[in-house]
Amino acid sequence: MMLLLPLIIVLMMKLSDARTHSLRYFRLGVSEPGYGIPEFISAGYVDSHPITMYNSVSQLKEPRAPWMAENLEPDHWERYTQLLRGWQQAFKVELKQLQHHYNHSGFNTYQRMIGCELLDDGSTTGFLQYAYDGQDFIIFNKDTLSWIAMDNVANIIRRAWEANRHELQYQKNWLEEECIAWLKRFLEYGKDTLQRTEPPKVRVNYKETFPGITTLYCRAHGFYPPEISINWMKNGEEIVQDTNYGGILPSGDGTYQTWVSVELDSQNGDIYSCHVEHGGVHMVLPGFQDSETMLLVMKAVGFIVLAIALAGVGILAWRRKPRGLAALSDFTFTFPFPALEREMATHSSVLAWKS
Repeated sequence: MMLLLPLIIVLMMKLSDARTHSLRYFRLGVSEPGYGIPEFISAGYVDSHPITMYNSVSQLKEPRAPWMAENLEPDHWERYTQLLRGWQQAFKVELKQLQHHYNHSGFNTYQRMIGCELLDDGSTTGFLQYAYDGQDFIIFNKDTLSWIAMDNVANIIRRAWEANRHELQYQKNWLEEECIAWLKRFLEYGKDTLQRTEPPKVRVNYKETFPGITTLYCRAHGFYPPEISINWMKNGEEIVQDTNYGGILPSGDGTYQTWVSVELDSQNGDIYSCHVEHGGVHMVLPGFQDSETMLLVMKAVGFIVLAIALAGVGILAWRRKPRGLAALSDFTFTFPFPALEREMATHSSVLAWKS
């Protein structure tokens, strides 16, 4: 018989608005535009929110968030439109050079990601890297003012780029100073959207998938920001194997959803619990009991009193996601052109960006 965790309805925690924010710009060039596929795309994101878009069809840099359009003057968009038209031509030339070096023809891609992060402890990071045909190609190390080449072709580029010390220093300064300044500026412009917190609604349910085998599901939805940790534990220990994770997906209303499931033998008498950690709020829901969180938050002096009204809620604990410079292949990109998304899906070498 399965054991259930006791009901714990009140949790005290310190009030904190600190969270990590990021500014990223993605650029993509393709060697064979057509069928609705632009030759060049540049997109800007703050956190997971699109803020700017440029493509070789419109040849205009345009806002993708109302608070960007409201706060930046027309000359800003005109100036950066001209710069991106130059980048469009540069990407075309550089992609042709790469095709020549690799002896490639047909459909190939060239990508660039540049950006920075403002971490919740006030520290910052910066990153600049390129990819060719879905593989990391060359990565900038701002601390050593050098480039890390991924193959022999990238090594040719590395030597040429490292010869320009002035450009290396400029890139370092942009990542450490200008990028962070822009990020803080955009966070202020869009603070009602970007700095809000919407706690997850979490539901646990189960079903028998095979005789004697039960699948437990823990689903979270309606939360923002998208950073969340959700996992199953057995007898107080995290289940590493036999666990399936759903992606963190947009719900269509500005919030996100995800899920995690685990298969188990329901006759063993183990204690299962789903642990959800989001924005400093920590929830534990018992397995084998259909239940859903109903959150009531009340301010106290210097603290938040969190009342969780549901059947069988356990104690809560926050665990940070590991930090570090992600590879360019760790990011997803939502294409504004359906034909481009379909075309790239047919080429296994094309890079998938995961946000």
